Amino acid sequence: MHATARWPMFNQVRQRQELMDHMMETLGVDVLTAVRLDHGQAFVNARARCRDCLHESECRNWLDLPQGLPSLPDFCPNARFFRSCGLLGDHGLWRERRFN
Repeated sequence: MHATARWPMFNQVRQRQELMDHMMETLGVDVLTAVRLDHGQAFVNARARCRDCLHESECRNWLDLPQGLPSLPDFCPNARFFRSCGLLGDHGLWRERRFN
């Protein structure tokens, strides 16, 4: 039996993780910074916020739009987390934090 049949939430959780990964990639989130913040707890909390987010369809629609200069969507509960990771974006849009 496949995992999605045994655990109905498994597929939803996996899809939400992929959605967050896509958002991080689109925004140019520094992944190493993301997983190091607060010894990894900030990333765990961000995953939980994404998993529990009520704006999945808005997120998917935003990610499907042609991106010029990416900016953080207002509806995203992880906007502050992404910003704290030092966003670069596809166009080197901004950088707020760096690890030395």
